[in-house]
Amino acid sequence: MEFSLQLAALLLVFVSFVHSYLGERYILTRLFKRNNIPHLFGSDDFTKRTLRFAWHLTSVAWIGFAAILWVIAQPELSRHSLLLVISVTFGLHFVFALIGSRGKHLSWLLFAAVSLFVFIGAS
Repeated sequence: MEFSLQLAALLLVFVSFVHSYLGERYILTRLFKRNNIPHLFGSDDFTKRTLRFAWHLTSVAWIGFAAILWVIAQPELSRHSLLLVISVTFGLHFVFALIGSRGKHLSWLLFAAVSLFVFIGAS
């Protein structure tokens, strides 16, 4: 059973990198060349940044799930380890949302809070 969970985790990491690369190359770049992207805050920059960080945030979430599967596959399941993986995953969500939106998309506040509260809960 451990091997199947580890294999699933590795597949999730693989698909997350493929998702980000192919999405950036074939979907986002083509989408951003269009002239009918909604303008928020005076331009289409916020919309493009939001779409880009949200696209890649999916990959971060999948890598977080992969880490959870990897921890579950260990002989000694540790609640502490699971909570740390979740905290780090949402910490990365916080960073991606903050940098990706230049602080304009307020999800970074919630992701930071989730990361912090889970980290506190792990202690």
